[in-house]
Amino acid sequence: MRRPVKENGESARKITRRALLMGTAQLAVVGALGYRMQSMQVEQADEFRLLAEENRINIRLIPPARGLIFDRNGRALAENEQNYRVVMVREDAGDVDEVLARLTELVYIDPEALEKAREEIMRRSPFVPVTIADRMTWNDMARINLNAPALPGITAEVGLSRAYPWGADLAHVVGYVGPVSDYDLSRIDDQDPLLQIPKFQIGKTGAENKLERMLRGSAGNKQIEVNALGRVMRELGRQEGVKGADVQLTIDARLQSYTQARLAGESAGAVVIDLENGDLRAVASAPTFDPNLFVRGISVKDWTDLNENKYRPLAAKAVQGIYPPGSTFKMVTALAALEDGVVTADETVYCPGYTEVFGTRFHCWKRAGHGNMNLHESLKQSCDCYYYEISQRVGIDKIAAMARKLGLGIRHDVPLSAVASGLAPDKAWKTEVRNEDWRIGDTVNASIGQGYVLASPLQLAVMSARLATGREVTPRLVRSVDGIEQPSGLGEKLDINENMLRRIREAMSAVANNSRGTAYRNARIMPGEMRMAGKTGTSQVRRITVEERARGVTRNEDLPWERRDHALFVNFAPVDNPRFAVAVIVEHGGGGSTAAAPIARDITLQALYDGTPPLSAYPSAVRGRIEAQQRRISEMIADGATTQDRA
Repeated sequence: MRRPVKENGESARKITRRALLMGTAQLAVVGALGYRMQSMQVEQADEFRLLAEENRINIRLIPPARGLIFDRNGRALAENEQNYRVVMVREDAGDVDEVLARLTELVYIDPEALEKAREEIMRRSPFVPVTIADRMTWNDMARINLNAPALPGITAEVGLSRAYPWGADLAHVVGYVGPVSDYDLSRIDDQDPLLQIPKFQIGKTGAENKLERMLRGSAGNKQIEVNALGRVMRELGRQEGVKGADVQLTIDARLQSYTQARLAGESAGAVVIDLENGDLRAVASAPTFDPNLFVRGISVKDWTDLNENKYRPLAAKAVQGIYPPGSTFKMVTALAALEDGVVTADETVYCPGYTEVFGTRFHCWKRAGHGNMNLHESLKQSCDCYYYEISQRVGIDKIAAMARKLGLGIRHDVPLSAVASGLAPDKAWKTEVRNEDWRIGDTVNASIGQGYVLASPLQLAVMSARLATGREVTPRLVRSVDGIEQPSGLGEKLDINENMLRRIREAMSAVANNSRGTAYRNARIMPGEMRMAGKTGTSQVRRITVEERARGVTRNEDLPWERRDHALFVNFAPVDNPRFAVAVIVEHGGGGSTAAAPIARDITLQALYDGTPPLSAYPSAVRGRIEAQQRRISEMIADGATTQDRA
């Protein structure tokens, strides 16, 4: 049946409306798709291109800035400087040899260094960045960055490297850093991932080594996006590391510099201790070296020159060198005998020039003898026979105990390399170490700082400090860490009778201020308020035979350098209000009064005046020579010439 015309018209209108709605919906969908396609192809093209190229996210460590080291007055002793370097990540590079070849076409890299870097790359995990070259120029960096697409896995970056502005003056104290090695990893129990970064710098010697953990800080990290060719496309996130702690040492850089200059030309060591708190104001060893050579990569020639030098510039003689202390040990023997009551300060012992013990003669330095000597005179004139006698009365065990009480024979806990313990021998030591019985002759030798007795300049300075103050002064090298003051080294009162210490101090004063004292001629200080107390020492390094004594002992200056006696001097000043204690040793310098005492006096005056002392501080007879010396040292300091070898 045919539908009415009216119904057909109504049906057509409905179809038209539906088609319009559907067409509009379709147009909206097509428009949305078109807009999305435009957005993806134009606005988000870079993002999707990265995804299409199989990009991935890597996490890399960010080495923290190493803590700085300052002297007591805020002068920088170890600082960080910018260092342009090139690193490679093997897993991002693909063909390592091809990429390195392209790199060397752009910038010069030493072939030997390049080969070492190639070996390091193949040895390390593929995701570990390996430094190819450092200390690059800005132009080199620019060329590398411009050609980055052709250098997958290569990144030019700015890092930090250590620098030592005071150079050789602080080499043995501050030390130096160097790339972490397999040997370092084998001997330290440290799981810090920073140590796995090739050429990451850690402390090798001195305070840099001993304070490594606090100076190093903690690593940060960054998330980077790289494409399939290993090219870094962008940094997605960064967490900065924690900078290492800043450390302030007790060293006075200016006094240290003067001390190094004063020791120049000798193989020697010197230590200055502040008696108020045990602060080490100067710790010098000569000859010395430039620590910056090691940071930058020392050459074979420079290393050979340092390592084969017979005066041992790499050795920190002030703390690791141990020597027979000679007559500087006599205060120890005297105090042990006084404390034990086997002798009084006024009792005399006759010196005929030698003491005979079971048929063996032990000679005094003065062949004709000193005659009758009491404590005061024996120290002033350094009579040996007095100590030969009283040591036999008191015995070695009590002498050794007194030595340890005064800081000898023990290792002082200062953050420096190879700090020596020295040796204050007793009967038990000889039995245990040498499997021999102690003999009377051993005691006689030890009484004047010979035989088995050994001490470092640091220990002798501590001994002098304890004699001066009557307190258990402990050497302190670190003054503060990140501004936090460290404990004082003044120490508690010593368990030694004060009257006995006073008699020792008076005798030490006479050594330098009495006309018959062994240091009067060469180490006197003129102003009464600055007078010092001291003790000379000369320690033998060879045996003098009976035949040589019969024909006359050979003078030091007529012997080869390595067979000459060591020269020593210890002191504190001022006598009436001690502020500083000093110890000096000149290896194979001959006599303590002529070689070591003048150096100690000059260093002491420099510390007391906090700079160059006036010529009036010296005896008039030597002022011309001292003026020339002061001028020469000022020029050396200005020129940075303290690295020079012994003349």
